[in-house]
Amino acid sequence: MTTFLQLSVNGAGRGAVYALLALGFVVIFRATGVVNFAHGSLVLVGGYVAYVFADNFGFAGAALMGILASALLALFIERILIARTRNADPIALALLTIGVDVVVTEEIARRLGTGAPFLNAPFAQDVIRLGDVSVLKGQLVALAVGVVLIGGLMAAFRFTGWGLTMRAQAENREAAALMGVRNTRVTAAAWVVAGVLAGIAVIFLATPDFSGSGVSRATHALALVAFPAAIIGGLDSVGGAVVGGFVVGLTEAYSAEYIAFDFSKSAVYIVMLVVLVVAPSGLFGSREVHRV
Repeated sequence: MTTFLQLSVNGAGRGAVYALLALGFVVIFRATGVVNFAHGSLVLVGGYVAYVFADNFGFAGAALMGILASALLALFIERILIARTRNADPIALALLTIGVDVVVTEEIARRLGTGAPFLNAPFAQDVIRLGDVSVLKGQLVALAVGVVLIGGLMAAFRFTGWGLTMRAQAENREAAALMGVRNTRVTAAAWVVAGVLAGIAVIFLATPDFSGSGVSRATHALALVAFPAAIIGGLDSVGGAVVGGFVVGLTEAYSAEYIAFDFSKSAVYIVMLVVLVVAPSGLFGSREVHRV
C-alpha cells in the first residue's frame, strides 16, 4: 500500500504537468481547428532559454524568461504562419506545424550539442516523508502548481469575456464573427496561452525528478506524451484534457513499477488506443452528429 500511495502522488504530479500540456493542444484546437504538432518545440525553447539565462538571472528570473520565450514563439507561429494561411486545409496547417517543430528542435539540438543540462529548480531532488510514504518534492510542487493553473484557466473559460468568445468561436467561427467576435484576437490569445503553459511545464519536465534527461530531444519527446492525454480526454474538451493528463501520468507511474519501466510509454498509447476504440471522440470530446 505504501508503494501504491507513493506512485499515486508522484503519478499525479506528472499528470498535472501533462494536463497543462494537453490543455495547450486543446486551447489551440478549439480556437483554430489546428492540431499543433509544434508544441514540443515550444517546450524545448522555453527550457533552453531558462537554461541560458539561469546563471545571470537565477532560477525564478530564468524561468520567467523561458515562459516568455515560449509564448512569443507561439505568437510568432500564429501571426506569421498560421494567420497567413487561415483558409488552408487543417491537415496542411498541421503539417506546417510539424515543419516548424523540426526546424526549431534541430536548431536547439545544434546549440546544445551533446549536452542535456538540467534546470536546477530549488525544489528538485528533495524528498518529503509523509508517514511511511516518501514522495518527491518536485512532484508535489508540480501537482500544486498544476491544480492552481488548471483551476484558473477553467474559471477563465467559464467566467471571462475571452472564455465566452473562445467557446463561441469553437461552436461556430462564422456566427461568432457575425456577432462581433474578433477571431484574430481570440486565436492569438489561444496560442499565447498554450505557449505560457508549455513554458511552465518545462520547468518541471527538465528536472531530474521528472525525466532525468534535462533540456534535450528527450524532453521534446516527453512533451509529446501529452498528445495522447488530449486525445484520451477529447481534443476539444478542456475538462477532458485535465482528466487525460492525470490518466497518462498515473498510467506511466503504475506500469513502470508493476510491469516494466521501458513499457510505461507504450502503456500510455495502449490506453489511448483502447479509449479511441470505445469512444472515438475521446472520453469527453464532442460527438459529431450527422443528419440522414
